[in-house]
Amino acid sequence: MSVLVAIPVFNEERYVHKVLDEVRKYANRILVIDDGSTDGTSKALDQEANLERITHQKNQGYGAALISAFQYSISHNADTLITMDCDGQHEPSRIPVLLEAIDNADIVSGSRYLRDFRQDNSAPEDRKRINSLITQELYLRYGLQLTDAFCGFKAYNCASLAKLEISETSWGMPLDLWVQAAYYNFKISEVAVPRLYLDPNRSFGTVFDDSAKRLAYYRQVLVQSEDKLKWHGINAPSSFSFDPILMDLSR
Repeated sequence: MSVLVAIPVFNEERYVHKVLDEVRKYANRILVIDDGSTDGTSKALDQEANLERITHQKNQGYGAALISAFQYSISHNADTLITMDCDGQHEPSRIPVLLEAIDNADIVSGSRYLRDFRQDNSAPEDRKRINSLITQELYLRYGLQLTDAFCGFKAYNCASLAKLEISETSWGMPLDLWVQAAYYNFKISEVAVPRLYLDPNRSFGTVFDDSAKRLAYYRQVLVQSEDKLKWHGINAPSSFSFDPILMDLSR
């Protein structure tokens, strides 16, 4: 089995060497997507050997970096894709846990809320609240029994990944992913991972620092993803039970 670990980076000079050193203990193939970094990240990556690399000349967004990783994994013959962040929140030592679970799933997603770990720390309150709301809505709209809608630490079966057409380039990309995975009736598993927020003041760097605007945007992504699938003639499974209240994005 060919396993590719993909790490999107944007101005991660502080963490990139340490993260790559740890990942190499668990994977032979590492892809870094440098999403238009303006600090010393690019020079730091130049010092790394045996690294597969994509460079976005300008910052295109978190979702865009992962879309590049998805396309690369499929076109470069990976069987399994692992995605993780480069800010120290994801422990590379958990990669084998994801790989063990992907044998029986299309997507394995890390969850910071599935169980407690000794090293857990507190999530910023607005992020925890919005994650909880969206996770609940994913269940009510699509029957997805998740506990963490936004964890970026995931494993994908690349053959399954090739069926999807992810187009959301910003922070709402995971919701585009979940809608499509639900429509295609993917088998999804969660594995517990520690909840590590090393920098609680780290921001989204956009208007999404406003939690109300961020929540409205996430709900809009759900609707747009549904509309995109319907436009392609892909109908929702009959088992879906849509809550009309949740369709009202103004609430």
